[in-house]
Amino acid sequence: MSPRARIAHKALAFLIAVLGSSCCQAGAADLQTDIERVLAEEGLTGIVWTLIGEAGEVSVGAAGLRDNRTASAFTPDTRFHVGSLTKSVLATGVLRLVTEGRIDIDASALRYLPGLFPDEPPAGFADITIRHLLDHTAGLNDAHMWQMFSERADPDAPLIAAFPDPKLQLRTRSHPGSRFSYSNMGYTLLGVIIESIVGDRYEIYLDEHVLAPLAMHDSTFAFTTQEGDDTDPTLAWGHVDGGSHYAASPIFLRPAGQFTTTAADLTRFAEFLLGDGEIGGRTFIDESLMRTRGTPIGTEAANEGLIAGYALGMGRRDRHGVVGYCHGGNIVGFVAMLCIFPDEQKAFAYSVNMDNEIADYGRLDSLFIEALNIAAVSPPRTVVPAADMSAWHGRFVPSPNRFQMFEYLDTVFGAIRVSADGDSLTLASLQKGARKLRPVGDRLYSASDRISSSHVFFRGEEGEYLMSDGFQTFEKVSTAYLIAHWISILLGLAGLIWILIAGVISLVRYRAAMFRRPEAPAFVASALLFVPIPFFVNQSFMALGDFTLASASLAVVTLLLPIGMLLTFLLAMKKWRLSRTNLLHGMAAAFALQWCAVLAGSGMLPFRLWV
Repeated sequence: MSPRARIAHKALAFLIAVLGSSCCQAGAADLQTDIERVLAEEGLTGIVWTLIGEAGEVSVGAAGLRDNRTASAFTPDTRFHVGSLTKSVLATGVLRLVTEGRIDIDASALRYLPGLFPDEPPAGFADITIRHLLDHTAGLNDAHMWQMFSERADPDAPLIAAFPDPKLQLRTRSHPGSRFSYSNMGYTLLGVIIESIVGDRYEIYLDEHVLAPLAMHDSTFAFTTQEGDDTDPTLAWGHVDGGSHYAASPIFLRPAGQFTTTAADLTRFAEFLLGDGEIGGRTFIDESLMRTRGTPIGTEAANEGLIAGYALGMGRRDRHGVVGYCHGGNIVGFVAMLCIFPDEQKAFAYSVNMDNEIADYGRLDSLFIEALNIAAVSPPRTVVPAADMSAWHGRFVPSPNRFQMFEYLDTVFGAIRVSADGDSLTLASLQKGARKLRPVGDRLYSASDRISSSHVFFRGEEGEYLMSDGFQTFEKVSTAYLIAHWISILLGLAGLIWILIAGVISLVRYRAAMFRRPEAPAFVASALLFVPIPFFVNQSFMALGDFTLASASLAVVTLLLPIGMLLTFLLAMKKWRLSRTNLLHGMAAAFALQWCAVLAGSGMLPFRLWV
C-alpha cells in the first residue's frame, strides 16, 4: 500500500470511528432519556444497567437516585441487590461441582443430604434429583411466610434452620420432574447440598470458587444491608411503594435470594453465560450443561413439545418480539432482570431500587432490547388445530399452585376459562385480561403476544386434562365445582355483612341489652376481625411470618368467628318463633358458618401466618 493510500485508509478509519462514536453516544443519550422518562412515569427511584452489544461492546449506565432521602445519584459503581436472580449464580456454583464430578446431577438429592430426615423422608422426596431442584421441578412448596418474612432470621444461622420440621416443610405436591413449580425452598436445599459437599458455608465457597474465577470481585453471597452491623456504604437503598426506605433484612431462605453485586460484575456473569463454559481456556462448566441452560427436559410439557420453560437456573423468555434466556429477581426494595441472547451474543441486566407493585418493569426490558437491536423472530405459522380440542374447553386451576398456604384462594380466584374462538382459543380469568391463542401444531398454541409456542394441552397419567405454559400447569375442573365455591364465598360474605349491620342496629337500639340477643355472639366475633389491624399497622412487615401480637390476635379472632356464628345459629333457631328477624339472623350465621367450614378444610382457618 502506498503512503498516500495508507494515509487515506487511516483517515477513513478515523472518520468511521468518530461517526460510530457519535452514533453510539447519541444512542446512549436517547436511552438515558427514555429510561429517565420511564422512571418518572412508573414512580421508580433509580436504576443501574449494563448492555453487551455488537462484538462484545459493553455499555454501563445509571439513572435516578440510590437514596431518595439524600437525593444521592445512582452511579454505575453502586452496589445493589438482585433478589431471585441469585438463583442463576448459585446454579452456576452447583454446575461447577457437577463439572468437577463432585455432584451427579441426576442422582437423588438425598445422597447429599445426610441426616436431613431422622427416619423416613416424606412420600416422593426420594425421587427428587439435583436437576429437579435446579429446574424447579421437584414438586416442593415455594415458601412459608415465616421463611421469607421474619425478624428471627439470622444471616449466620445454619441453613437447616429453614427446615425445623423437614417432613412437614418438604412434602412433594406433584411428582418430581413432571411439572415446573417455582420453589425458594428447593434452592435453599441446593445451598445445604453445597455445604455438605465442600464442608464450608455456601457463601464462602461460592465467593471464592465461583465469583473469584469469574472476576466478580465486587459481588458476594454474604449478607449486606444499608444500616446496622453489616452496613455496606456502597449499597443502594431499597425503596417500596410510596418511596419509603427499606434496609435489607436476613431471611431463612437466603441461598434463593441473597446476593449483592454491581453492573460491571453482572456484565462479567452475562459474558460467561454467553460463552462455552470456559475461563482462561480451561473448562469451568461443562459445555453441554451451558448449552441446555433454559431448555426444559423431562417435564410433561416438554415431552409434549413445548419449548418454553426453565432449566439449570435460567428461563426461556419470549417477550417483546424476541426470545432470550433470562432470570428476574424481586426482593423487598429491588427488582432486577438479566437476559442473554446467545445467537446474537448480546445481553442486558439491570436492578431497580424500587419494589413497586403496579409499575410496568417490562417497559425497561423493551428499551434495552431496542437499544441492543435484537433481531425480531418470525412467529410460527398458524395451522389447523387438533380435532379433539373441545375436550379442553372449560375451567382450569393451578396444579400445583405456588404457595400451598394460598391454594384455596388460587383455586377460586385464579381459575382460567378456556373457550373456542374459531380455530383459536381464548383464555380468560379474573386476574388477567383475555388472551387469544392460535394453533401452531398438534396441541401446541401461541399467544398473540408471543413469537413461539407458549401453551400446550395434554392428558395426564391419570387421564386428567392439563394445560401448561412451561412455568405453570393447570388442571381442568368441573365448572360446577368452582360455582359451588363462588356461591359459598358470596353467601359467606352476605352473612357476615348482615350480621355486622344487624349488630350495629341492635347495639344502637338496645345498647347493653343487645348482648342478650341471638345475633350478639356472631356480631362480636365478626367485629373482633378488625382488632388485629392496628397491630399489623404498627409492626414491621418483616415480622409477618413471626408469632407476634398481631399474628396471634389474627389467629384467635379467626378461630372465634365460627364459634360465634354457631352460637348465633343455635340461639336464633331456638327463638325464631318469637321473631322472624331471629330466623334471618340464624340464616346469616349459617351462611357465614358454611364458609368458615370451607376455609377450615382448606387450612386457612384459623389463619396462622407463622406455620
